[in-house]
Amino acid sequence: MDPLDVIKAKRVHLARFANQQGAAGEVRALDDMSNWVSRPRGKGLKVLLAALLEIGIQIKASSFDAIELPQAQNIDFMNVDQVRELLPHMIFIEIKTANQARVKPDFSGFFFALTESEIAAADALGSRHRVALRNNLTGETYMTSVPEIISRAKSSSWQLSVQL
Repeated sequence: MDPLDVIKAKRVHLARFANQQGAAGEVRALDDMSNWVSRPRGKGLKVLLAALLEIGIQIKASSFDAIELPQAQNIDFMNVDQVRELLPHMIFIEIKTANQARVKPDFSGFFFALTESEIAAADALGSRHRVALRNNLTGETYMTSVPEIISRAKSSSWQLSVQL
């Protein structure tokens, strides 16, 4: 096998593995937080996004992973009236996970990316958008915000991703 083919195959494997690990970390974070629910899918997601649009907030479906609800609250995302009623109390959560030993108890060494839609959602939702940094090795979760992350960043690089 050509060395370049080996490198390409390894990159594909690592990308798939990273996605699987990230998704598994999101599931664990959701399990640990009793008042978080996973981002709705299908029609429930459309109802939620439409309710947000009614109050002047437009975000992409991919800009959050979970929703924090008031304690002991259940929600049926297919029920438009219930979504509208609970919407002012919802906190939209983006979950970022790490599996590396280099991540310290203060979460320094945590390396991740923020997408344009995640940053835009943070801007549109303000204090109702939070980022959960999850260390899968220790089980610790640190709640923060996009502005806090940007002010704390030791380094950053911006990139443009395109799909042709």
